[in-house]
Amino acid sequence: MSSIDGVAPEVPPSGAGCVECDEAGGWWFHLRRCAQCGHVGCCDSSPAQHATAHFKATGHPIVRSYEPGEAWFWSYETSELFESGPDLAPPEHHPATQPTPGPAGRVPEDWVKSLNR
Repeated sequence: MSSIDGVAPEVPPSGAGCVECDEAGGWWFHLRRCAQCGHVGCCDSSPAQHATAHFKATGHPIVRSYEPGEAWFWSYETSELFESGPDLAPPEHHPATQPTPGPAGRVPEDWVKSLNR
């Protein structure tokens, strides 16, 4: 990543799942973490697309995958993917015991039909 504007490495993530989905009792496909404020939101394939909504509401430009085994960053401003970037405050991903999609108990049986493509 050539610039770290919009990245605050010391800020921890907001939790183990999408903030808004947790509040509403919803579910997500994959999770994204705001690299500026730590907000965890669901990806654009998820029904509610809260990570992008967070960018639109706050202007925070960069997210990092919040999935186990993934360390890439995405810039909403430039539509650029960065394979790596600065280390962020732990944890680096949602709990490994949390299923994808998740969370357990809230994902409908026909969840694939609800994905945005």
